[in-house]
Amino acid sequence: MTINLTEQQKELKQQKELQQKELKIQNEIRQAEDDLVKAIETILDNQESCKNLEEAQYRNLMHVADTTESTEVIKNFLRYQLGRDNKWGGGDNSLAEKIICDIDNFLHKKAEEIVNKVKYTEKIKFVWLDLTRRYLGYGSRRLKYLKATKKSKSK
Repeated sequence: MTINLTEQQKELKQQKELQQKELKIQNEIRQAEDDLVKAIETILDNQESCKNLEEAQYRNLMHVADTTESTEVIKNFLRYQLGRDNKWGGGDNSLAEKIICDIDNFLHKKAEEIVNKVKYTEKIKFVWLDLTRRYLGYGSRRLKYLKATKKSKSK
């Protein structure tokens, strides 16, 4: 009977440690939000990169991001959009390529920093996807603002 109690205690301890790591990861993600906002705003504030982009196309990107568990699927969707028309720009300087570059570099690096700091590297994919979703979400808000201010200036 003592062995079972010790095993249960070990299991409870492991569960508690994992919960603490999860909380630390969420805290680190929240700490990174300012950087995410600044990164996507920098891209979107370049009027040339998103002048043809409509809110509906960006909403479609958000839908893809919210319904997948893969950053590769998100990047695939962006490349598909590039092939369809020029709403996302064209070439290496396109809005889509800039976002893909941020996903592959800035967001992935930020995810690695977080999981290494918390010592929970098994969560890299989860953190990377969460950061990507947040980054894109902040972009949606910025795009809405940019489109509204553009309309008010043209009146």
